[in-house]
Amino acid sequence: MASSFRSVLVSLTLAGVVAGGLVACGTTANSGGEAGASATVEDIGETLATVNGVKVGSKEFLTAAERKSPASGDALSPEEKKEVLDGLVEEKLLYAEALKEGLDKDPKVQKVMVNTLLREQVYSTVKNSDFTDEVLQKYYDDHKSEFIVPEKVQIRRILIKVTDARPDADAKAEAEKLRKEVSGKPDTFKDVAAKFSEDMYKRRGGDVGFVSKEGKPGLDQAIVEKAFALETGAISEVFKTGDGYNVIQVATRREQVERTFQQMKGSVLRKVKNDKMKELYDAYITKIKAGAEVKVEETKLAAIEVKATHRGGAMPGMPMLGGAGEEGEEGEGEAAPSGAPEGAEGAAPAGAIAPPTMAPPAVGAPGAVAPGGLKKGG
Repeated sequence: MASSFRSVLVSLTLAGVVAGGLVACGTTANSGGEAGASATVEDIGETLATVNGVKVGSKEFLTAAERKSPASGDALSPEEKKEVLDGLVEEKLLYAEALKEGLDKDPKVQKVMVNTLLREQVYSTVKNSDFTDEVLQKYYDDHKSEFIVPEKVQIRRILIKVTDARPDADAKAEAEKLRKEVSGKPDTFKDVAAKFSEDMYKRRGGDVGFVSKEGKPGLDQAIVEKAFALETGAISEVFKTGDGYNVIQVATRREQVERTFQQMKGSVLRKVKNDKMKELYDAYITKIKAGAEVKVEETKLAAIEVKATHRGGAMPGMPMLGGAGEEGEEGEGEAAPSGAPEGAEGAAPAGAIAPPTMAPPAVGAPGAVAPGGLKKGG
């Protein structure tokens, strides 16, 4: 089939046509299974059309029709109602064609389907109102250390590497020269780092960001220890790490802050909700694993080499929810995962794969565009 048609199918599928169709058209996707048995007339309302054995019900029709504005008056005309129904018929045809093309095997489509399944079957039962103030207060009291913002220092760094073209002695001499230059003019540290430093922070004027005593991935702990031993604004002596010769400056400090329950109530709620969703996810996976046959090719798995990337490993389908820590800080160069708005229902654990939020207008909606580029009425 032409690649342009395949692109249309992929776009529609990612927008949720296939994911929705697996529920609405369960009789086609799984005629002998539980999904097919559940797709009764009572579930879909009155049958308004049948497409290759797949029924279009009045409930689905009303959902689509309510998104369409009448051209005149306060009710859709017979022609407009027929237009909405035609759009739903087209969806069923496209859904069936997508299955024929095997688009349900596409990893991106499967991710949408997994997210939809978990959102509807697992996470939909969890609401903010499930967690009383007493529950949240107890969690806060039991995990106070999680809500303490540790002391941090903002580190600036100049790194001079030892290379084949620049032996150890020459690298040290270059670092000593640069230290002498900035020690007389501390305010020029950023400019000198931006010009001469040889690490990933050069483009930020050597700004490593705010770092706690626990350190930061990819940053030698010796640098952290040196920084915490310096006064604010002070410049270190030249010292060597595995990367090369370093000169650092502590730009500013942030003292440890212990936040109260009222200050952190939203974060406590997100954390408790996160834990509940993880518990439900684990229970759901255990249930469906019980009836599955899984075979792992251990030898082939062992032969694949994977390099660490320092990225979080989230479970498939877990929606996003901000953690209990503080917000991202200026100068760190790394955005903290954004949390859901306070009080938002349906938010979920941090670092997870979130379902797509962008989708084309629904068929029958004002401004909706049908496959082929013909604008639906309204």
